[in-house]
Amino acid sequence: MTASAPSFDSAFFRATLGRFPTGVAVITARLAGQEPVGLTVSSFNSVSLDPPLVLFSLSRGSSSLATLLNCERYVIHVMSHEQLGVSHRFTKGTAAERFSDVPLVQAPGGSPRLDLPCAAWFECFNRSRYDEGDHVIFIGEVEHCERTESLPLVYHAGGYDLTPNLQK
Repeated sequence: MTASAPSFDSAFFRATLGRFPTGVAVITARLAGQEPVGLTVSSFNSVSLDPPLVLFSLSRGSSSLATLLNCERYVIHVMSHEQLGVSHRFTKGTAAERFSDVPLVQAPGGSPRLDLPCAAWFECFNRSRYDEGDHVIFIGEVEHCERTESLPLVYHAGGYDLTPNLQK
């Protein structure tokens, strides 16, 4: 059996997916001898506790795709509700512009990590990659992680939702 053709167009599908709120994450990585790359994603999920696995998906058209396909490790930063500007910064411009005035440190496994008080961060071994549709799905095995008590930045219905508003 095969799937039947969708009864909707891409714009309707995207808007419908937007009804599910997601967290916002910035992924950073680097290949040896090259400058780091970074981008904002809203497609981050847990996969397994044992072993500790997470996933994100990336468009085949991403300028960061080649680095992420070939790097050994990367860091996923879960943005806090106070980091809307950081999230926006990593959606446009060149890699140099994205990292301008953003402090970087090395995560324990050597990956570039934003030295910012994110809600959480995960350094992952680049375990598996799967081509599906117009995206590549990355499965990372978490080697190191940290968290804060900050509320996360949430993306919903095509825009950001500042979660402290939900606490009232």
